Amino acid sequence: MNKQERTYTILRDRIHSGTHPPLARLNIDALARELGVSAIPVREALRRLEAEGWVKFRPNTGAIVAPVDDTMWEQEMAAVAVLEGAATAEASRRLRVSDVIRLRKMATEMDEVAQSGDIMRFSRMNRRLHATIVARCANGYLLELLEQTCQRLDRVRSTMFAYVPERAKASAVEHARLIDLLESGDTEAIEQYARWHKLQTVEAYRANREFQVGRL
Repeated sequence: MNKQERTYTILRDRIHSGTHPPLARLNIDALARELGVSAIPVREALRRLEAEGWVKFRPNTGAIVAPVDDTMWEQEMAAVAVLEGAATAEASRRLRVSDVIRLRKMATEMDEVAQSGDIMRFSRMNRRLHATIVARCANGYLLELLEQTCQRLDRVRSTMFAYVPERAKASAVEHARLIDLLESGDTEAIEQYARWHKLQTVEAYRANREFQVGRL
């Protein structure tokens, strides 16, 4: 990996993980010194990230991490909730005993991670848990729509747990309930709960945003 690609990858991953949060300044000279490169690879990486929607350049300020587009994120989360709810219900028909055992093990580990406060690890595990479930969905077109919508969502912000860290603990509890429903085979209840579970992150973000506004 050359210097330009390495610089781009590091900055992209920091933005995705929340290490560089929305509106954070991205000083080219400081980043160049930190990463051990000249200013050129940093500037090129930032322009590339700007084209992807992750960075903005402002007069008299320079590069900053692009703010979260709340409206787009909430709309796409609503779409994911519908699609993932349907895919989860469909997948429940084909889940094996070994799948349920694996899911319970993952959920237990996620609960421990949530309690430890490692939000970024929890977010990665959260994706794996839900991917493990929907992998059993036999509706290929539904999975294609879900993947496309998730990719669009990633362009807004790859994870919101960094911005609502308290959500992880509640999410871990909800996973246990979801797995119980998956084992029961009640597809209607599974779809409703899976959809509700996904939308709880939106509700947590809204509540946090209103709280922050109220403090101003």
